[in-house]
Amino acid sequence: MKTTISKILSTTVLLCFLVVLAPTVTAQELKNHLEYKGKITDGNTQEPLEAVSVNLKNTNISTISNIEGKFVLKVPQNMTDGSLIFNFLGYQPKEISLNTLSKKENKIALEPKITQLSEVNIATYLNAEALVKKVFEKKAENNLNDPAVMTAFYRETIKRRNRNVSITEAVVNLYRQPYTSNSKDVIELHKARKSTDYRRLDTVAFKLQGGPFAALYLDVMKYPEYLFTNETIGDYTYNFEPPSTINSRPVFVVSFLQKERYADAYYKGTLYIDAETLALASASYNLEIVNEKEASKLFVKKKPNDINVYPLETSYHVDYREKDGKWYYGYSNMQLTFKVDQRGKLFNTNYTLATEMAVTDWENNAAGSKASIEKKLKPTVVMSDAVSGFSDPDFWGPYNVIEPEESIESAINKIQRKLERNKG
Repeated sequence: MKTTISKILSTTVLLCFLVVLAPTVTAQELKNHLEYKGKITDGNTQEPLEAVSVNLKNTNISTISNIEGKFVLKVPQNMTDGSLIFNFLGYQPKEISLNTLSKKENKIALEPKITQLSEVNIATYLNAEALVKKVFEKKAENNLNDPAVMTAFYRETIKRRNRNVSITEAVVNLYRQPYTSNSKDVIELHKARKSTDYRRLDTVAFKLQGGPFAALYLDVMKYPEYLFTNETIGDYTYNFEPPSTINSRPVFVVSFLQKERYADAYYKGTLYIDAETLALASASYNLEIVNEKEASKLFVKKKPNDINVYPLETSYHVDYREKDGKWYYGYSNMQLTFKVDQRGKLFNTNYTLATEMAVTDWENNAAGSKASIEKKLKPTVVMSDAVSGFSDPDFWGPYNVIEPEESIESAINKIQRKLERNKG
């Protein structure tokens, strides 16, 4: 149990800061793309929708809406006669021509959709555990089985109480291996930026070891050893929940709960399974903490002797996308909250570490291209990069990134102002 859980991620408490200069962006790169912005909401409640997939039709170019429902998508000039498709779990997909979108903020409303599965589908799988086993048995048939190179945007934030104190962002290249292969994926760092306000970290610098790997390993179809394997799939109790839809396709909804054989922590969550293909379309789950002291050993790799770190809450989420009948990893996020007790201090402090990664473009890698040795990341990497990158409004150039939420944007603006004052 402990070996399996600790593989998902580990946080490292360090007192260090690395700086690496980032590549520049040419004016020509920016001219070759147009930028489209918008906010996505529930058509009934007007509430913002987070993690909505925004895809340029018939391409692999895409992005994800942020916690406030906002998105930005950069489209090559030669593709601006296309249309955007908006997809979200439980909502009707929406297609909008780029020609009808304004250059400023666009408002996109999605309508909820409730779909009843046919009696045939329901009768076929009365046993939820058998259905989950079938998902993994059909991996070779359903999931992408050609090597691919994917461009992805990664963000990592750390909050002390409710204030952002560390922000890391990166564009990475994922050298993905077929889902049926035991070969591990490789991640190449293309571009990154970071800043940390150590004064607000209260002398404790949280770092996530693994960076983009921690996000990628949430792809449970490629890395089943982190949640479900042939040996552990029977360690859970499964139940059917009311069905839903993804991209107008009906999905089985199966909840799972790890049988309470362990005293420190256990998993529970929900799987969303495409009713037609039985491919995993999405998964959300938590590690329920029972014994804070024992569970801390699963996460904390290094810390000062006068500090105790206890996990309070954990949540994980992964979404898959489908193209030409094959499903592949599209997006994942993770949020971890820790309580920090320091000797000699009357009150403890809570820190929240959050990561997300979204695939924004990809192509088949039939030629077998490989990552640059100089830019290749190790699974033990601690992401750090240049503060100066935050002062450049065109830092990301033509690359698609996840729009920052207001609190992150505010923190970045403070960094920009600080850098401008230092220049003066």
